[in-house]
Amino acid sequence: MNSTNNFQGPLMFMGCTSDAGKSLVCALMCRYLANQGFSVAPFKAQNMSNNAAVTPEGGEIGRAQYLQAIAAKQPACADMNPVLLKPHSEKGAQVVVNGKVSHELHAKDWHQRKAVLWPAVTQSLARLGQRFPLLVIEGAGSPAEVNLRKSDIVNMEVALHSDASVYLIADIDRGGAYAHLLGTWMCLSQAEQAKVKGFVLNKFRGEQALLEEANIWLEQKTGIPIVAVIPWTAHQLPEEDNFFHRSTWQADVTNIALIVYPYASNLDEFDPLIYQAGVNVVPLREAQDLSQFDAIILPGTKHVEASRRFLAESGLEQRIVDAAKAGVRITGICGGLQILGEQNQDPQGVEGHSFAGLGLLALTTEYVSEKLTQQRQLTWRGELLRCYEIHHGQTRCLEAIDSFVEEGNGWQKDNIQACYLHDLFTNKAFCQDWLEGLGWQGQCQDWQQQTNQELDRLTTLLALPLQQIAEHAGLQSPLP
Repeated sequence: MNSTNNFQGPLMFMGCTSDAGKSLVCALMCRYLANQGFSVAPFKAQNMSNNAAVTPEGGEIGRAQYLQAIAAKQPACADMNPVLLKPHSEKGAQVVVNGKVSHELHAKDWHQRKAVLWPAVTQSLARLGQRFPLLVIEGAGSPAEVNLRKSDIVNMEVALHSDASVYLIADIDRGGAYAHLLGTWMCLSQAEQAKVKGFVLNKFRGEQALLEEANIWLEQKTGIPIVAVIPWTAHQLPEEDNFFHRSTWQADVTNIALIVYPYASNLDEFDPLIYQAGVNVVPLREAQDLSQFDAIILPGTKHVEASRRFLAESGLEQRIVDAAKAGVRITGICGGLQILGEQNQDPQGVEGHSFAGLGLLALTTEYVSEKLTQQRQLTWRGELLRCYEIHHGQTRCLEAIDSFVEEGNGWQKDNIQACYLHDLFTNKAFCQDWLEGLGWQGQCQDWQQQTNQELDRLTTLLALPLQQIAEHAGLQSPLP
């Protein structure tokens, strides 16, 4: 790597708030630097998300870091996200360390976990640093959350340890961006303030000339410049965790109800449907008549029992059963598969206790403490499907019914189908077949290819602010 003398350590992006755009900025910076010839990798010490991906080695990491690895043109690995917290209640979360569930840490108080988690973070950083000359590091939430300072393993603690150059991002579309930047900076210690090299305004709409006076004011207050202004830009890349898509039933299109129960996970795997012309995906959290929909999807969930209970309490249970009797196609993925079955046995207390499913498929599931996490490639109708599995449940069929996608891993009876394989819809052949079975007419695209094209499109569109950040950090392309 060739760089100027004033660049030291990794690039690190923190936000004044959650959803400031850190994940996307990191992904686009990874792609920009990779296109410039840098050997670069992403890193986030700790992620809190139920959107998880599986690395080639079978480790579990946040989907945001998996996307950033794609952006950096590198295979994903557990070192890119050594700590993943997967919420399963208002106060509890499964702790994944180095890609595997840590049962030991689950029982520890949050402030007691740092003694175990911080070494995992520093060791992953060290391993990545040996492999890659340049790291793009993402913070979490805001470094100004002073109540969390003692247990910090993801924000300024990482910046100080790695000698990172920090760029603080504010979502100017929310309003109050300058107050956010100034207030966040003032909450930092002097040593932490010294790590902040520049401010970034994200999601800006309008003429940048209107910002000049405020930019000067902020630099006078802090000594730190506004390095880049990133315009608000629509995109089709997955969200890190929150599910922002909204829609209602529409005439003359293929309508799909997506049941968004509590702790629903990996919802980004349905992006190929959400962004498909002539398809309308409607997220549902309340009971309504489902007979008018062409299909209903029950997605995966981090807490199957809580999601199943929600269906009963919300009235969606009866609506789903009625739609099934009316012939509406119902597709369950992973936790959705288990909900569609008859019985879910939990002798080890993984979910909390045993519970009954909807009884739409003759399946019984037993939960075990060891989680299965693996990437999969299989041949389906002469086509190669790339998928992954991530589940505690072990399911068997109680009667002879048809297989769905893969024998012993998916089942179908009439209009009810379910499978343990995630990312099915990102495969062009499967998505095409599934939609055509609903009467849809169109042509699906290869979603992996489309994701790379979208990364390149956004990187080109936002080349100027990305270049401004890189140049401010002292990075020069190693390409001749």
